[in-house]
Amino acid sequence: MKINIYYGGRGVLDDPTLYVLKKMEAVLEELRVEVHTYNLYENKNEITTLPETLKEPDGIILATTVEWMGIGGYMTQFLDACWLYGDKSRMAEIYMQPVVISKTYGEREGMMTLENAWEILGGHLCSGLCGYVEDRTTFESDQSFLHIIEKKAENLYRTISQKATSLPASNQAITRTIMRSETLELTPQESEQLSRNLADDAYVQKQKQDVIELSYLYRNKLGNRAEDSRMDYIDSIRTHFVPQEMMRVSYQFIIEGMARPLYLGIDNDEIICHYGEVPDVDVEIRLTPEVMDEIISGRATFQKAFTMGDLSAKGPVKVIRMLDEAIQFMER
Repeated sequence: MKINIYYGGRGVLDDPTLYVLKKMEAVLEELRVEVHTYNLYENKNEITTLPETLKEPDGIILATTVEWMGIGGYMTQFLDACWLYGDKSRMAEIYMQPVVISKTYGEREGMMTLENAWEILGGHLCSGLCGYVEDRTTFESDQSFLHIIEKKAENLYRTISQKATSLPASNQAITRTIMRSETLELTPQESEQLSRNLADDAYVQKQKQDVIELSYLYRNKLGNRAEDSRMDYIDSIRTHFVPQEMMRVSYQFIIEGMARPLYLGIDNDEIICHYGEVPDVDVEIRLTPEVMDEIISGRATFQKAFTMGDLSAKGPVKVIRMLDEAIQFMER
């Protein structure tokens, strides 16, 4: 018989979970069980590959320590990897015993989280162990606690040996529904290769860079189309321009979905309006096409949109107010 232990704590010396695992491992070895322990904090850069280690064991122990809330990040990452890259047909044959020791609060909730996760993965459950430890020294010196721990290890051995069955759980029905609609159709070999790739930082960074370059390419294409369809912004601004005396200001409109900003410069009775970034403008305005359409149609003003929070602006408030005087979309 083979049993793997996956420890999701931080490995600190006073972690009571380590004491529990040490005693359970001793009992299992006396029963001639081959035990292999994986400390997730030591394998944090290879967690996505650890589901490969589930191919051989008959049972596993998922152990963690609740230090402030929940089962911790390492164990969560491991369970995510099992769901995304693990061989679920193989996991359906494995018995899992949860071990959760709390130094604060929430050991029962933590154990329930592990049980629910393993049921959703399709595996079998074995009666778990959870408890609260205020002082590790007292915990270790109490022989009644040691007796409970040893009995739990023996129970795991018996459950696996007898291939105990349990009634179906609703979690497993949900699993079948989710897997039909969401799971990628990958062979075990493809899943293994995918998990290896994700554990390779250089590969992941290269893929991220490729995604960024592609998104930039398509954003530019879509942005150019948006500019073509909204060139009437420039025409509308020029049509509704009202020359102002002693007014020399510049604005840059960053409109959501458009690749390039819209520049507007006013110099008394002259106006310059075009697409393209210009440095050192007086005011930078960010807004959506919908808000811009509302203003151009005369149903709103720049000042009103700014006050209502429909647009954000960086620059003097007085200069923002001057924009409605120079570009009068609303009839007065």
